[in-house]
Amino acid sequence: MRKYITEFIGTFFLVLTIGATAVASAPGVIAPLAVGSALMIMIFAGGHISGAHYNPAVTLGAWIRGRCPAKDVVPYMISQAIGAIIAAAAVGILKAGADVKPMTLAMGPALTAEFLFTFALVYVMLNVVTAKGTAGNSFYGLAIGMTVMAGAFAVGNISGGVFNPAVAVGISVMGLSAWSNLWIYLLQLPRRHIVASGTFKSLNPDDR
Repeated sequence: MRKYITEFIGTFFLVLTIGATAVASAPGVIAPLAVGSALMIMIFAGGHISGAHYNPAVTLGAWIRGRCPAKDVVPYMISQAIGAIIAAAAVGILKAGADVKPMTLAMGPALTAEFLFTFALVYVMLNVVTAKGTAGNSFYGLAIGMTVMAGAFAVGNISGGVFNPAVAVGISVMGLSAWSNLWIYLLQLPRRHIVASGTFKSLNPDDR
């Protein structure tokens, strides 16, 4: 149970930070930096308990890699989704009365952006968390947080820089993204992780 609570807490603070910096944010707030930092610190806080996925995409990639038991996959994803929804509700309280307008997305560019940087996120996670060559390192939280931050800076204005189905649910609840956009973040979910995991295994053939 403590693993699932950890996944809830980490996803909650990730989505809370996204909402608090995206909804009626103060001038000068750099949302990608705040979001990447929040993910980093939550990974360092919970990595030793649950692996600090905070993202169904990462959970799926870890399961394909053989580093997440099958029995934990669905409970992790449920915990992450609940954390995102409650964080969205908290943002609604913190930013009560704020004018929220959903993003306008171009389907092709948004799908491409989400595929590329979700691939990058899972690929980095597998290399810094599960590879033998990086076993016991102390930088994995920074590497993963910086990957999300880089992606948010690079394609945030194209797809929203989501890279996370739980975050997609959270921003939909907040009104930052229309519910009709949700499929963009979910459509290629299995393929992204099969490709990322396959790439990792092909580059690390002796890493089992």
